[in-house]
Amino acid sequence: MTTSSALTARQVWTRSRGIALAVVLLLIGAVAVAVVRSQTKHGDLDPRSADPGGSRAVAELLADRGVTTSVVTTLDAARSATGPDTTLLVAVPDLLTHRQQSRLATATASSGGRTVLVAPSRWSVGRLAPGVSASPATTEATLDPGCSLPEARRAGSAETGGIRYTTTARDAESCYPSERRATLLRVPATSGTGDTVVLGAPAVLLNNRLDKQGNASLALQLLGSRPHLVWYLPSLADSSATGTDGRESLLDLLPSGWLWGTLQLFVAALVTAFWRGRRFGPLVAERLPVAIRASETTEGRARLYRKADARDRASAALRATTRTRLAPLAGIPAPQAHTPEALLPALSARLPGHGEQALHSLLFGEPPRDDAALIALTDRLDALEREVRRS
Repeated sequence: MTTSSALTARQVWTRSRGIALAVVLLLIGAVAVAVVRSQTKHGDLDPRSADPGGSRAVAELLADRGVTTSVVTTLDAARSATGPDTTLLVAVPDLLTHRQQSRLATATASSGGRTVLVAPSRWSVGRLAPGVSASPATTEATLDPGCSLPEARRAGSAETGGIRYTTTARDAESCYPSERRATLLRVPATSGTGDTVVLGAPAVLLNNRLDKQGNASLALQLLGSRPHLVWYLPSLADSSATGTDGRESLLDLLPSGWLWGTLQLFVAALVTAFWRGRRFGPLVAERLPVAIRASETTEGRARLYRKADARDRASAALRATTRTRLAPLAGIPAPQAHTPEALLPALSARLPGHGEQALHSLLFGEPPRDDAALIALTDRLDALEREVRRS
């Protein structure tokens, strides 16, 4: 007995639709969680939050020194707040789309104020701080200033370890180096008195890390150089994430981490399917553990054909079997049993009452349209074989 390891498209869909549904539900859940968390009033790096991961302590210390802190969650509000007497802190730059990053960079380039970017990755740092690139490797450590920046020298050692940066700007100041890459960069604006500070890790701003090393001193100096501090918490619900045609794009709303994570899951699913899936290949011989009667095999295969509405395959099998049995009776070699040019003339000569056209329709014709036509075809093939044997 031979079996085929190939799966039909319908069988593949039946087996994989559960996984596909699970992936869709996972994506919907991820988007929902991201949107809900983006609209949360108090959370990580939020100057209103007293949680360990919040930044309320920094905001209160700045208030004691006369620096006002305001929180914005939209790009338009952040852009309108920029100015020479304002420090703009972007808490999570990677949540911004490329379009939002470009618009924000345009607004801050000539504002004359300071822009502080907290742990931007390669996704965002090149647009928000032109000429700066991020290293894919990160470090977690307390580092020494290693530069002449006054804020860093006064603060001393601080927990700036995180993403490491390099820059092509000639007058940039690279501080707190790790393996010859800076974890804090100050890049002056090309015109005016403004600058951009790129911070490799948020630890110096967090409530539970503010009293460690020189974290508090560094944070207060970086954020307190202007009388006003605008704390920008990007939100996925920000309407500025709309495309150029005015309609919201799902890909624009999703942060880069979700897109890369989904791509990795998709590749992993393909690799797993290839690893665990059945291999396509030729028919292979299979030894049966028990002897099965030919009638049971025929009935079982017939039920499978009927369940799958495979009248085409059933009729093809019936016709091929009939041609195989008729060929030796008509004096045709077995290899030519399925060649109309060889089989039909021999049968027509043996059965003068049957024309080649009628025999061709019976032995090589179209598949039947319904079960009744399939049964009729079976009866006609049996009748033809009996007639040939009697002739």
